[in-house]
Amino acid sequence: MDDLSTKQESTKNNKRIFLNLILGVFLISTSGVLARYIDMPSTPIIFWRCLMSVIILYAIVKFQGISLKFNSKKDRNNILLSGALMGFHWITYYMSLKISSVAIGMLSLYTFPVIASLLEPLYFKTKFNKIYLLMGVMVLSGIYILAPNNMEDNANIIQGIGIGVVSAIIYTFRNFLVRDQAKNYDGTAIMFYQVVVITVMLIPSLFLNEGHDKITTEYPYIILLALFCTAIGHTIFTKSLKYFSVTTCSMISSLQPIFGIILAYFFLGEGITIKTCIGGALILSTIAIEAILLNQKNKSELSENDI
Repeated sequence: MDDLSTKQESTKNNKRIFLNLILGVFLISTSGVLARYIDMPSTPIIFWRCLMSVIILYAIVKFQGISLKFNSKKDRNNILLSGALMGFHWITYYMSLKISSVAIGMLSLYTFPVIASLLEPLYFKTKFNKIYLLMGVMVLSGIYILAPNNMEDNANIIQGIGIGVVSAIIYTFRNFLVRDQAKNYDGTAIMFYQVVVITVMLIPSLFLNEGHDKITTEYPYIILLALFCTAIGHTIFTKSLKYFSVTTCSMISSLQPIFGIILAYFFLGEGITIKTCIGGALILSTIAIEAILLNQKNKSELSENDI
């Protein structure tokens, strides 16, 4: 009976963590709206966003008494490597947006749920679930429908797609590494080290005069971006990798465009069309399927315990 109570408590915790993951994805999606208010090139935005996140996360770590010590050199190297991958993911994603368009960059990046569903069984040596491939196709279809019709038709599209897919692959492997380490380290500590690595990586940009001087006027929006999107949103996502597969977290991340559209409607006055609703419905369907799968898994574990 005690074991059953433990299982039931675990099920409740999984549901809570699932809702927390959705909250984290929502906070991450605020980056799109906030970016519209920031009059700076992408590299300075990433640098100052990460630098301020370092300060915020360090304060959280100290306040909560979270350990920043590594258990081994291997763990240290993997966590720092995951930070470098996160940095390259952001850089290549912004490159894709700049070379092609927002729509192309978004379509390319959101191949990562499909990539995760294909590579995760190989990386972690687990059983492949065909339904995740179907869900990945549904996500891609939904994102495609959400994309605007006026995507320019030129040679930069192929290059933009290529860089965007590379960004998606990098992000997927970053998540694999984080899931490996999330079992032994607090997600806040992992995210702290990641933004430290990205900040160090981008220090050279300070000497290239790429718009860093604008931080004197843009810092309020950068602080909001660092706090809500990076320090809180990405930390929640990182913590979720301890409890859910990379594929599950990737599928839930597909809500970002929907949240972005809703936020743009309220804060930027951008309209919502029938096309937007259809694309959003496809993506929401994958989230519903994932929630059902999670619930069935929890029920199955409880039934096995009864036996």
